[in-house]
Amino acid sequence: MHYTGTIWRPPYEASSLLLEVTAGCTHHGCKFCTLYHQLPFEFRMSPLEDVERDLQEVQLWSTDPFAMLTARMQGKPRPERIRRAFLVGANPFVLKYERLMTIAGLIRQYIPSVKTIGCFARITDITLKSDEELVALHQAGYDSLTIGMETGDDEALSFMNKGYTAADIVKQCRRLDHAGIHYNFFYLAGISGTGRGEIGARATADVCNQLHPGLIGVNMLTIYPESELYQEIQRGNWKEEGEVEKYREICTLIKNLQIPVKFAALGASNAFQFQGTLPEDKNALIEAIGKIIETAGEGDLREYRRNLPHL
Repeated sequence: MHYTGTIWRPPYEASSLLLEVTAGCTHHGCKFCTLYHQLPFEFRMSPLEDVERDLQEVQLWSTDPFAMLTARMQGKPRPERIRRAFLVGANPFVLKYERLMTIAGLIRQYIPSVKTIGCFARITDITLKSDEELVALHQAGYDSLTIGMETGDDEALSFMNKGYTAADIVKQCRRLDHAGIHYNFFYLAGISGTGRGEIGARATADVCNQLHPGLIGVNMLTIYPESELYQEIQRGNWKEEGEVEKYREICTLIKNLQIPVKFAALGASNAFQFQGTLPEDKNALIEAIGKIIETAGEGDLREYRRNLPHL
């Protein structure tokens, strides 16, 4: 299998076939992000020949009797039928409609058991497709996207150079709704800066309440020295939220969400992990976060953030 650099996937794609069709990020401009800094390029499409060879390898391993016998002799479990593929890279959905359809065709050709396809996407990637193309992509198997919306706070979106506004999030995700393509959001607690966390949370709830995300996943902003945001802090242009403030921010987000949605803070950036379904678990989540605020001091939480390995 062809993989370039660190491979990132959402927790819920753990059982999916991870297929590299891009590497890096087309935007490569978010001030807080360092996920793809180790790559010698900003963005690259995988040659279709590489994609096809990877699928042939998966086909061989999952169907060839000799491969199955070898796995058995090595004490490995028999490969299960693959039901889902997740295209890796920061935003594979940026690829042209025709290329995405070609990739879906190759997946069907070599791994016909795959019924659905997912990937990361930027809001700006959706704008590149017509409504008719979105519908066709859904019919071809692209049934869900993972979108790093980060926030609905326009001031933060602009400062962090995300490349879109809150209104863009609403407009483009409504197009996904009409096409039948599901989507999950990732929210970045702390992105609005000190004193603005709860403002950002309320703005984000306003955006989400107009849409139908399947899940809102929370990560906490961790600032690394190689990021542009770190340099902005050194220049005095931005101040980081405290750790307790980030938890108050998350609590405010939960309180203001009025839609049925799964809510989870499960990544390593969260010192405490929790999840639930809204609205059923709203009070329980608010109570759990309240206990974190009461019992975990700023110092201990800051120490966790300081010792967090590079993500």
